[in-house]
Amino acid sequence: MEIREQSVTIDGYVNAVARDSRPIRDRSGEQFIEQIVPGAFERAISRADEIKILLNHDYSRELGSTKTNLQLFEDNIGLRAIAEITDAEVIEKAKKGELRGWSFGFIERAAKEEDTDSGLKRRFVEDMDLKEVSIIDNRKIPCYASTSIEMRADGNEVLEVRTLETKVISSEQKEKVDYSKYEATIRRLGGKS
Repeated sequence: MEIREQSVTIDGYVNAVARDSRPIRDRSGEQFIEQIVPGAFERAISRADEIKILLNHDYSRELGSTKTNLQLFEDNIGLRAIAEITDAEVIEKAKKGELRGWSFGFIERAAKEEDTDSGLKRRFVEDMDLKEVSIIDNRKIPCYASTSIEMRADGNEVLEVRTLETKVISSEQKEKVDYSKYEATIRRLGGKS
């Protein structure tokens, strides 16, 4: 993060693709693990008219969107977000180190399942409608296993919310950002840095 007086720029990964989640419960209470298939985020972004950025999945705390201050793209690691936030509460939380990570909300369009050796089903989300990404603060615990499912007003679509545990590192604008860990991960995955 780059913290300035009137804004904070937040840059990071919302979710890694092709990696198992922690166990998640479905609407019936059954546990499963999940992976987002590479390309699913890219297709969702290209199809979306607008994707919101929220604080803690709270639609009353809209911080912007892809039409204003949010850039979203999928690379070989996963869904990356870059946002310049001018909300005073978020800036103050960034200064205090109270921002914990990212989360995302989506509606599944296509998925397949397989059995695993552990007895849990593994679900592969192949296509989705990405509705929002959220900055998670100290009021929530950002872990992929923390999942909530909400029915939309018409009752036909299920909005699923996923969080990924990340460590948020802040730096003043004058400090150089060390990307060596990300570059090493990219090299390890066969990409270029």
